[in-house]
Amino acid sequence: MAKRTVREAYSKEFSPEQRNRFSNIVGKSYSNAKQSITDIDANRSVSVVSINGIEYSGFHQGAGEATIAGLVSQDIPKYSIVLIDEIETSLHPRAQRRLLRDLAYISREKKVQFVITTHSPYILDELPMVARVYVFNDNGAKKIVTGISSEFALTKMDDVNYPELNIYVEDEQAKILLEEIIALKHLELLSRCSIVSFGSASVGKSLGRMVSENRFTRPTLVFLDADQNEANGCLLLPGDDAPERQIFNDLNSKGWPDIANTINRSHSQLVNNATHAMSLSNHHEWINYVADKLTVGGNELWRAMSRSWVKNILPDSEIHTIIQTIKEKIENEQI
Repeated sequence: MAKRTVREAYSKEFSPEQRNRFSNIVGKSYSNAKQSITDIDANRSVSVVSINGIEYSGFHQGAGEATIAGLVSQDIPKYSIVLIDEIETSLHPRAQRRLLRDLAYISREKKVQFVITTHSPYILDELPMVARVYVFNDNGAKKIVTGISSEFALTKMDDVNYPELNIYVEDEQAKILLEEIIALKHLELLSRCSIVSFGSASVGKSLGRMVSENRFTRPTLVFLDADQNEANGCLLLPGDDAPERQIFNDLNSKGWPDIANTINRSHSQLVNNATHAMSLSNHHEWINYVADKLTVGGNELWRAMSRSWVKNILPDSEIHTIIQTIKEKIENEQI
């Protein structure tokens, strides 16, 4: 039986802008691209592209390449709502990031709202926190949590058997600080805990309510930053201010002990830059400002500062309280 020949019935060339977008997302220099209708199926278009004089169709493209071609070829009207399921399918990480940046540009230019689903950390990391929504089952009911960190979302989607206790904190700074508090007096306890940042304080308060109602299958603690009001089911980190302001101010009053040696930098440079950072209005910028000036990693600097603060300033009684709370939570679940 002779193999049927596929013929092109109609085609629509990509505009130069569409072709450039397609090339940027996929990472290939296309000299030409179009969507074609064949004589096999009048309702299904197939992408046809050219690179270095070689033309090939969607029948010989990777699934991701063909998907991007189909998406880019769409003339999305202004003020539209576009739904995309599993946006990362068959795309390598670089293409995932480029695609999200391309859609962000279209969203701004045409006032388009994109609603996407994903399980990809690369997609989540490209989205601002306010754009992330986690939907989960809670005793048979669908619940929605907004403003989550990508780490929190991926942890909730994973079936890996995590340690004996889940601890949720607001951000990476809070995570590092809590690790140093535990490590100073009870290092081995860290291996029994999974510490995950959740994002905004409102997410933490929602998690706290779930803790108070015993809705987690695994032992769980939730810590809010010390500048937050007390909330049901939540604990507060030590101090009475945001971790950055608390630690910078306390260490400044003590002369910044131990830090310069830990990060292998000049003490005077540390003091000068840290003091200047404290004049910035946004305390979230303090760590990166000092780290950039000293040419060290932000997390490396913050861990050294947290370690110094825990060692030289935080009362032993507060360290003991946190460690006991963690130990009791684990041990009570084992009874």
